[in-house]
Amino acid sequence: MAERLPQASRQRRGKAMTAAAGSAGRAAVPLLLCALLVPGGAYVLDDSDGLGREFDGIGAVSGGGATSRLLVNYPEPYRSQILDYLFKPNFGASLHILKVEIGGDGQTTDGTEPSHMHYALDENYFRGYEWWLMKEAKKRNPNIILMGLPWSFPGWLGKGFNWPYVNLQLTAYYVMTWIVGAKHYHDLDIDYIGIWNERSFDINYIKVLRRMLNYQGLHRVKIIASDNLWEPISASMLLDTELLNVIDVIGAHYPGTRTVRDAKLTKKKLWSSEDFSTLNNDVGAGCLGRILNQNYINGYMTATIAWNLVASYYEQLPYGRCGLMTAQEPWSGHYAVEPPIWVTAHTTQFTQPGWYYLKTVGHLEKGGSYVALTDGLGNLTIIVETMSHKHSRCIRPFLPYFNVSHQFATFLLKGSFSEIPELQVWYTRLGKPSKRFLFKQLDSLWLLDSGGAFTLELQEDELFTLTTLTTGGKGSCPPPPESQPFPQVYDDDFDVDYPFFSEAPNFADQTGVFEYFTNIEDPGEHRFTLRQVLNQRPITWAADAYNTISVIGDYKWSNLTVRCDVYIETPEKGGVFIAGRVNKGGILIRSARGVFFWIFANGTYKVTGDLAGWIIYALGHVDVTAKRWYTLTLIIKEDTSLVGIFSILNQSRYPGSIPAH
Repeated sequence: MAERLPQASRQRRGKAMTAAAGSAGRAAVPLLLCALLVPGGAYVLDDSDGLGREFDGIGAVSGGGATSRLLVNYPEPYRSQILDYLFKPNFGASLHILKVEIGGDGQTTDGTEPSHMHYALDENYFRGYEWWLMKEAKKRNPNIILMGLPWSFPGWLGKGFNWPYVNLQLTAYYVMTWIVGAKHYHDLDIDYIGIWNERSFDINYIKVLRRMLNYQGLHRVKIIASDNLWEPISASMLLDTELLNVIDVIGAHYPGTRTVRDAKLTKKKLWSSEDFSTLNNDVGAGCLGRILNQNYINGYMTATIAWNLVASYYEQLPYGRCGLMTAQEPWSGHYAVEPPIWVTAHTTQFTQPGWYYLKTVGHLEKGGSYVALTDGLGNLTIIVETMSHKHSRCIRPFLPYFNVSHQFATFLLKGSFSEIPELQVWYTRLGKPSKRFLFKQLDSLWLLDSGGAFTLELQEDELFTLTTLTTGGKGSCPPPPESQPFPQVYDDDFDVDYPFFSEAPNFADQTGVFEYFTNIEDPGEHRFTLRQVLNQRPITWAADAYNTISVIGDYKWSNLTVRCDVYIETPEKGGVFIAGRVNKGGILIRSARGVFFWIFANGTYKVTGDLAGWIIYALGHVDVTAKRWYTLTLIIKEDTSLVGIFSILNQSRYPGSIPAH
């Protein structure tokens, strides 16, 4: 695309006019038009009357749940490349904030994440992958803001109830240990802590948590609440001075760019603490481009955090590819840098937390919006978006109709910005691939003899950043390997002496937690195993299944053999299954269908068509007891009308691996 936009300097006027005409077949806007429009028709950017709210950053969520599960299994250099696109400054998304799930052992959308305390006397700060992810983010951007938020909680906190507020001191202690463990074991400073994702808050718990943090010397850790709706937390704060004082940020989810009166009356920072969660195609990018501007313009929100960071989970799970980028094939190394990465870069690469919005921000006459931010030291960044209704609908909430049309927008720099001589220009256009441009740097815009005025010609679904900063960059890496399906032959003996992660590669826990386990009492072939470690149902966030399950592979397989060595630990009531063609996971796991082959310690077996065990194909008695190893084999054959199930049960000659799924 020929550079076609700015007409602000007589010295460059001819070049700009030629470029504009040559790029799109439209006449350029002469400088005279800019001058005539300035008195009454320009959008004035001025700091003479002070500044707006402090900008707190743009970020993304890892978790809620298990959304980064497959990322850790990527081979190098691809894993580092993905991380660079997410966190490296002036390279890709260049995120300011990373929000992670505090694993609680429960299903939280696309899987379970392990708790650092499965039981009351159990503490392990190396489970899962969020610690690793936070360290990788800090390695690339030492100034990144870190946040933690629970979705589920380990069951022992509920003392028999599915409720985390039974013992307020105990739950506050549990959260506090996660913060202290992050620092002690990983040298990570947690900046913000949340209450309970999209669930009820307890006013007394929030106060207890603040006192607990202060008692431990964690005064710098700020509290954000309630990661749900604006109400009733805002009204509660206005009615309770102590609550108002202990909460630093009101965080709302999917606010539709709007806030409420009570939230503004608190005079607290307002954040969209979870937003986006839309397929990462051009429509998803348009959604993100629109809300990054309009969350502040319409709702005074000074931070927006996208769910989720990277779609690194099996695509068949709920909300497949709803991340800023996609990395769901560690077996091939393939990943995709999706348009939301570059839409995010339009803001993140040219601002930092601690900058301030100008008061002079707003909507464009013919649709779209503009914001401007400054560091107070002379730098200015302007972001203009013209996302259409059709191409910017987020997954939630409902978006009322609006219209965007072709327009010329004249901007006038005043106050301390009136003497800015030059602005760098970055451009994105979403839509048809033949007309799409993602984060393209155009010719800089000279303002020396324009009186601080310039005009942009704007079409639908465009995004411009104009900035005094010259540090922006569109990073690139060699193309990753081509996409490949999950390997048709896959095996794992879990023979790892000192595993770097607690979970085996490519297994995605959906209910329960499966971890590497070394059976030190057994010198046999299966000394190294994968073990389901929970013996108590967690305080749930979603509809966890009643049977623990971890999934791996490809649902599209029709003819397959599943073989696994299994060990039942619980006499009489214990059991285990292997399965194939499991059709659901995540928050839908309870209703999963497939072919399930079960054996039980009471000497029975059955074959069912669902995880719940309602659809029974076969059942009977078999010589099985607890505390012994067996090999289960499930063979599934399918033609146009018949599913054949052949089950083979052999006592294993050697101790073996705990069931895979």
